[in-house]
Amino acid sequence: MKSQITLQAALREETGTAASKKLRKSGRVLGVIYGKKTAPLSIDLPAPQITKILRDTGDEHLLVNITLQGQEQKTRLALVQDVQHNPLNGEVLHVDFHEIAADEKIRISVHVETIGEPVGVKTGGGVLEHVLREVTVECLPEDLPHNITLDVSNLNIGQALHISEIPAPKGVTILGNPSAVVVTVAAPKTGGEETTTTEAAKEPEVLKAKKPAEGEAKAPAKK
Repeated sequence: MKSQITLQAALREETGTAASKKLRKSGRVLGVIYGKKTAPLSIDLPAPQITKILRDTGDEHLLVNITLQGQEQKTRLALVQDVQHNPLNGEVLHVDFHEIAADEKIRISVHVETIGEPVGVKTGGGVLEHVLREVTVECLPEDLPHNITLDVSNLNIGQALHISEIPAPKGVTILGNPSAVVVTVAAPKTGGEETTTTEAAKEPEVLKAKKPAEGEAKAPAKK
């Protein structure tokens, strides 16, 4: 399962543009926690902490334990639902957390990783293509996998693995169109295709004579 990460956060008492700018300048990231049975809570958390976690995991679909300062409830189990970044420098500006119960099933996207070298690549020169990099799963928080692993060793050229063929971990249901292709082995490009493309690129462009604009005199014909 995905390892649960603990985040230290504080309740945000002041809201509004001025208060938000002040918090960001002090090195805090704004956030909100919401859930089916709880009212939304405005929070802020250390920018270095959340930035490092997102960078190290390479994943924005995280299961985390949030510790709120001054709260009787020690931790809140939540999913990182959405992360907003500064479009100019990529820094984290805001994070939405969806609070969940330990016995509540969740739906979340997880990465698909492959193991092995396809026989079509190894002996036929084919190319392994990843059509889906993530799939959606449904499970309890404790059963949430870190990723979905596919063994592609037996794939030959022209063959594919579909969602229906993914081995689901215990307690996990894989959602989506069963016939959707996850990975496939494509045939190698032939030399003829490459030559045709190269020759087409070298073909000179035929320039057409410019038609005179309306009212523009035509150039006299040469005698």
